[in-house]
Amino acid sequence: MTDEQLAHALRDAALLEGEFTLRSGRKSRYYLDKYLFETRPELLRELARRFAERVSEHVDRLAGAELGGIALAAAAALETNKPFVIVRNSRKAGYGTGKLIEGTLDPGDRVLLVEDVATSGGQAIEAMKTLADAGAAVEGVVVVIDRQEGGRENVEQAGFAFSALFTIRDLGITP
Repeated sequence: MTDEQLAHALRDAALLEGEFTLRSGRKSRYYLDKYLFETRPELLRELARRFAERVSEHVDRLAGAELGGIALAAAAALETNKPFVIVRNSRKAGYGTGKLIEGTLDPGDRVLLVEDVATSGGQAIEAMKTLADAGAAVEGVVVVIDRQEGGRENVEQAGFAFSALFTIRDLGITP
């Protein structure tokens, strides 16, 4: 599948129109429902291939933020043969290990975060800070779709590298 075909397939699968409130609190006339593309094997496979192209030989492991980034990290791990960790949004209260990071993360591991859709970049920044606080050397984030609403700028201002497989313009969406 070409990039153009994948962009078209992502739009067809995930674009919803109406009135939506985004995680950032912003209002939008459209929503990209990540679960509608992340749960389709043919699209997840193509995304994993593209993530693999962005993973340098220096990366020790991948990371995915709860919940949307988990399927992406797992698929990219299968494609790259790199282990991955899951970054929780919050600690489990009162049971289990109470960890914010699930899986094995050793101090100094070079980690690349994979993420679904970036609007403000807040989720990615939180996850990368959690990884860095745990001793990881965070390489940055690669998102499937950049909504081009400040995510790149906010991530870079926080001191992390930002890359996107697609932008909303690639999907033929104009704000």
